[in-house]
Amino acid sequence: MKTVLCFGDSLTWGYDAAGPGRHRYEDRWPSVVGERLAGRARVIAEGLNGRTTAYDDHLAPSDRNGARLLPTILATHEPVDILVIALGSNDLKKHTGGGRVAEAAFGVERLVEIARSFPSSFAFRVGEIVLVSPPALVRTADPDFDAMFGHSVDESHRFKDAYARVAEVTGCRHVAASDHCVATPQDGVHLDAANTRALGEAIAQTLVPLL
Repeated sequence: MKTVLCFGDSLTWGYDAAGPGRHRYEDRWPSVVGERLAGRARVIAEGLNGRTTAYDDHLAPSDRNGARLLPTILATHEPVDILVIALGSNDLKKHTGGGRVAEAAFGVERLVEIARSFPSSFAFRVGEIVLVSPPALVRTADPDFDAMFGHSVDESHRFKDAYARVAEVTGCRHVAASDHCVATPQDGVHLDAANTRALGEAIAQTLVPLL
């Protein structure tokens, strides 16, 4: 059976803005992928709230730097047949990636490089890599989330094209979340249950041919 590793942030974790809290297990997008690939792949959800592609967040109680954490996570779950990287939204915070999609794209490209060059003790190699560009942000009345992300709502519409370019250059597959789901205006960033399930369906469709 193949192993699919989903490496992401709060959208992968299943953050529910309505709580705030966490979506039911069955509504989280990695769970939807697991349901669709049942019997063909083992789907591992490695989602962390606030995780960036490759940038430090010194305001956080845990390490959110994806580039620093990815090698350990790869070693934990190897062999990894398909790596799904779903990161970038948190790079738009000014105190992490600086607020531009360009930094997220640079970070994602670095993660691909890390995955492909990972020195496995067992000579395992990461197989296919799928990049999931984040959904665009939307305006919100939530003061905290508006303070963190409000400056980059327009910038977030660049995610799809930027990640498509990275995917082309690196030979990865690409799923544009913005084609399949819309962020909730409750906080402007996260997905409600229906939209996170829709994202899972789209990712599953991309993975089926890879198995």
